[in-house]
Amino acid sequence: MINVSDSKRNISLENCEVAFSSRSSAELLKMNFLFWVMNNPKLNKFSTELLLNCIRLKLPIQPLVKHTIFNHFCGGETLRECLKTIDNLSKFNIGTILDYSVEGEKNETGFDHVVHETLKTIEIASKKQYVPFAVFKTSGIASVEILEKAQKGELTNPSELEAFNRARIRFAMICKTAAEGNVRIFVDGEESWIQGVIDQWTYEEMALYNKEKALIFNTYQLYRSDILGLLKTAHQRAKSSEYVLGAKLVRGAYMEKEASYALKNGLINPIQTSKENTDKDFDLGTRYCLENIESIHFCAGSHNEKSNLLLAELIDAFGMNRADERIWFAQLFGMSDNISFALSREGFNVAKYVPYGPVFSVMPYLVRRAAENTSVAGQTSRELTLIQKERKRRNHSG
Repeated sequence: MINVSDSKRNISLENCEVAFSSRSSAELLKMNFLFWVMNNPKLNKFSTELLLNCIRLKLPIQPLVKHTIFNHFCGGETLRECLKTIDNLSKFNIGTILDYSVEGEKNETGFDHVVHETLKTIEIASKKQYVPFAVFKTSGIASVEILEKAQKGELTNPSELEAFNRARIRFAMICKTAAEGNVRIFVDGEESWIQGVIDQWTYEEMALYNKEKALIFNTYQLYRSDILGLLKTAHQRAKSSEYVLGAKLVRGAYMEKEASYALKNGLINPIQTSKENTDKDFDLGTRYCLENIESIHFCAGSHNEKSNLLLAELIDAFGMNRADERIWFAQLFGMSDNISFALSREGFNVAKYVPYGPVFSVMPYLVRRAAENTSVAGQTSRELTLIQKERKRRNHSG
């Protein structure tokens, strides 16, 4: 087994000048305020509830929201507005993954609209070098209730079967369009009670389009205790069927929902028993993908500094080209710039997940972002510390 001690040189994620090279001093001041609020659980909860109440009362706060939390975590309201974000990130050799984050009406019209918007992001990715991936959520184009029933084998009446088939057609259309445009596309991970159906559809599309390289990517949420094993099984299936496995590795996003669902339905909670186990499986997963790089192309989506450093050092230890197109790092826009900009500067492939959509339609995403930043131990305080360090450096040097 190759160890990280064999890597070429140490990589630092501590250089704040590099981390915030794309941010003006005015932007840093605004970021300092945002993360200061999110770092205080009580204040964060109060401000979030106040914001949501203002929206319910239809108070004219859209400009305030857009110029604060929205602009920090989102690329814009439209794809046209996102072009500026794409160009700004490209100056630092960082790619953009456009993520239409509107959680609209859960009906056929709404599902078709999400497909339409996703196809537009695929078109942009096919034309722009610095948009290396497209992405979509299956629950954005299909009823969660229908997907859940399908996974349980409970689809019976004709209307449900028709809805299921329409969803499958939408899924296939997105993947076909991406493949025809030579665009890599992520199928986002979702809750365990619908993920089985999503997995099946995704592997069927991989078998069609991943013959020479990975264009269709499944997502593996390694906070589930069974996912590392499922990743390896999927790889063996891909090898047997002679296609390349596309894998996006993340820790996961539905911990509370998974625990609640398991308790309600008398199931075993699929989530790892400790964060340490999640971290261990994530790192084992990235190593496994790297060891099988000829038949697995992957993206490590992580805000964990240790995991990012480990993968970067393993790439060096394996003697691989840092810009190998089969390996990508990804972080969310507005977070962990110390990781993204440092790795990009060192020559690794890095992309930012950039959500977009009308301000109020993206609010559910922004509320989750604020909640996650508060709940992940050390995440917000780490961001705040780095911001304050860079502001201090600029004040002294200026």
